[in-house]
Amino acid sequence: MSLAQRNLSEIHSPEEGVQRAPAPEEAAKPAIRHDWHRAEIQALFDMPFMSLLFQAQTVHQQYFDPNQVQMSTLLSIKTGACPEDCKYCPQSGHYNTGLEKEKLMEVQKVVTQAQQARDNGATRFCMGAAWKHPSEKDFPAVLEMVRQVRDLGMETCMTLGRLSETQAEALAEAGLDYYNHNLDTSPEYYADIITTRTYEERHETLSYVRDAGMKVCSGGIVGMGESAEDRVGLLQQLANMPAHPDSVPINNLVRVAGTPLADTPEIDNFDFIRTIAVARIMMPASYVRLSAGRQEMNDEMQAMCFMAGANSIFYGEKLLTTPLPEESHDLQLLKRLGMQPEARKCQPQPRTSAFYSAM
Repeated sequence: MSLAQRNLSEIHSPEEGVQRAPAPEEAAKPAIRHDWHRAEIQALFDMPFMSLLFQAQTVHQQYFDPNQVQMSTLLSIKTGACPEDCKYCPQSGHYNTGLEKEKLMEVQKVVTQAQQARDNGATRFCMGAAWKHPSEKDFPAVLEMVRQVRDLGMETCMTLGRLSETQAEALAEAGLDYYNHNLDTSPEYYADIITTRTYEERHETLSYVRDAGMKVCSGGIVGMGESAEDRVGLLQQLANMPAHPDSVPINNLVRVAGTPLADTPEIDNFDFIRTIAVARIMMPASYVRLSAGRQEMNDEMQAMCFMAGANSIFYGEKLLTTPLPEESHDLQLLKRLGMQPEARKCQPQPRTSAFYSAM
């Protein structure tokens, strides 16, 4: 061996005293915090893009398998004629969007849809109703939907609007795993988007959900004309909850003709990806979900979102009333990226009052 070869061998051989940088999953996990200040959140948004993504992916690998994506399917179980005035929503009865109204679906039809979703690879089945709050007349059917979908071995999630404490307890007793109630935007911008429900009422519903023992699904929508500071404020509200939401859906506004936000300028793609990355850093143990607006994202943007820490998608034909990418395309994309759907972690156990009191 020549002197040059020996020297090269020495340079590339592990020697005593040369320390290997720890893999992301070996490094100390960042603490779960609930005391974020806006200045430090803004500093994350202001990082160079590649540095931000590197930090977000490092955090992601410390809490999750970066090559797995949780797959959820969302079904609209009652469509249209909602009394709320959310300016982004085609289901609001305040706007003429041409949406066909549908009454509450029959339980068996919901179960059939859940079976199809399970057979297509979804592990969580979410059911959404366009209500301000569930009515006493319809609530028994809703509880039966939870019981029967859970019997299929799927995680269950619902979004029904505002809940009373009693309704939250009844949903938990029926076996509901997750309840979705988004904050939508920052407290400062909220009144520009919704006037029929207060920000405090949203937090109140989430507190009832937590107290009942269910997992919280809560996130927001970007691209509604909000400022960069409003995105900071939204993530601060989510991360400073008493417990981080188990799932954090980040929606990219779908502009629907007839709604007041139909002509709102689109958010810059990099700003959307930054929002995903900052959410991942601030809420490291939460699932960060790509929700509405994914139909308009190309494969490269979705891959960048996964790099930024997104690890959950809505999978199926529709997200309530808006289209999603074809299921086969989603699976092909994951395969191209060397990723795969996350398996169901455990089989559901009966949920009772005794179960929750023991938690």
